Amino acid sequence: MQFSAQQISALIGGKIEGDANKHIGAFAKIEEAQQADLAFLANPKYEEFLYTTQAGIVIIDEKLELKSPINSTLIRVKDPYASFAQLMQHYQQISAQQLVGIQEPSYIHPSATIGRDVFIGAFSYIGEHAIIEDNVKIHPQVFIGNKVKVGQNSVLHPGVKIYHECQIGQEVTIHAGTVIGSDGFGFAPTADGSYQKVPQLGNVVIEDHVEIGANTCIDRATMGSTTIKRGTKLDNLLQVGHNVEIGEDSVIAAQTGISGSTKIGKRVMIGGQVGINGHITVANGTKVGGQSGITKTIKEPNTSLNGTPAVDYMASMRSQAMLRRLPELEKKIKELEMLLAELKNS
Repeated sequence: MQFSAQQISALIGGKIEGDANKHIGAFAKIEEAQQADLAFLANPKYEEFLYTTQAGIVIIDEKLELKSPINSTLIRVKDPYASFAQLMQHYQQISAQQLVGIQEPSYIHPSATIGRDVFIGAFSYIGEHAIIEDNVKIHPQVFIGNKVKVGQNSVLHPGVKIYHECQIGQEVTIHAGTVIGSDGFGFAPTADGSYQKVPQLGNVVIEDHVEIGANTCIDRATMGSTTIKRGTKLDNLLQVGHNVEIGEDSVIAAQTGISGSTKIGKRVMIGGQVGINGHITVANGTKVGGQSGITKTIKEPNTSLNGTPAVDYMASMRSQAMLRRLPELEKKIKELEMLLAELKNS
């Protein structure tokens, strides 16, 4: 696909400097781009490449003052990074729209409802009474169980598994290998010391505009729903336990584990490898540093936490600084002990 500087400028509300008819067909890093590529400059560290790049078009900050002549056509915008991301998303959407039809072999139960302009890749399975709405893209080897609903414009990448009765909203993206609706980890101890499985009868509800990374597991509720609210973004390799609720526009990085029945608020930011206890609440706007452990309810909104158990971020930083000084402090204590002993002897 080819786009002109004029078309790009209209999409992102930019101002052109140079050839408005310049065309590009791909995206590239500014230091590697060629004549047919579009690049951007957002980080000042890379400004030197602006004067040597071969890119046909470069998106730059509207306030950037040039230090040397430039061969590329420029498009000035308020936020180059956001504008570049918007263009890549537009490009991806156009590419996805070209995927239409049902590849063989695949299985679609006669009772399933399939919308318009749907793509179903080879070796996919669509169960009884499943509903696949308009413009959904289902890549190869996807499993969709009985009574699952997938909303308009959603994309399921290869190998995604969605168990029975789960609900996927509109414009949701789920990456390869993710499992939605597997059983929650529920086992009741018995008198003889063994464990009896507690049936997991609920489902998972994923609201609109959610993105879920690869190989993430979201367990179905014991009763009711495990819920991922609108606009939330989950990274790869997450474990979300049964009956968990994650609020709107939250972001959670890779390898985080959330135990059952925990409620995560709105606009929460959680770093990688964080562990969160079950049956607790995390307040709106909380920020949690990587490898932290949340062991109890966080009541105060918009706080920053770090460490295990997690405490105020600045307090955690001071504690870590003190820990690094322990060998030095130990040495000083020994010197003082020796001095005291000498004074006592004298």
